[in-house]
Order: sequence, then C-alpha cells, then structure tokens
Amino acid sequence: MASKTGTSDASDDYARGRRDGLRLALAILAAEEAKWAALLGESRSWRTNQIREVRHKTLQVGQQRVKTVLNRLTPKENAAISEELTSALDEIGL
Repeated sequence: MASKTGTSDASDDYARGRRDGLRLALAILAAEEAKWAALLGESRSWRTNQIREVRHKTLQVGQQRVKTVLNRLTPKENAAISEELTSALDEIGL
C-alpha cells in the first residue's frame, strides 16, 4: 500500500537497494577470497606467498566489515528480511 507522500516506499526501496548492493559486494569478496585461498603457498617464492596471504587476509577482513554494515542496515522487526539475508549468505557460502 502506497503512502500519501511516497517517501516511505522510496526509503524502503533505497534501503533494500543498499542491502542488495552489500550482498553483491559480499559475493564478490567471497569469490576473490576463494581464488586467493587456492593460491596460498603454491609459489616457490616466499615473497609471492606472503603477498597472497596478505591479500587473502585483506579480503577476509573486508567480508567481515561488509557483514557488519549489512547487519546494521537490516531491520530487526521484520523476520522476512532475516530469511532473505540468510538465503543470500547461504548462496555465496558464508
């Protein structure tokens, strides 16, 4: 049901879009993290292995920060959003 001013619907759409964007960011970070996890320790060069470990850890930290922001933006009173979030995180393997 639309409100008289339409601002509530617009702000709900905006918030939903922000959450969707954060979920997309999580998916991208998860894919990159998996790529770097597979390369850990594979090189003969210790320097290359160190750089890969740093990149891997950086991606893990980034994922955690995005999860934190997503949790802050998720409404607490709506259980449907929680199910939506859970299914999105399950899809990307988090």
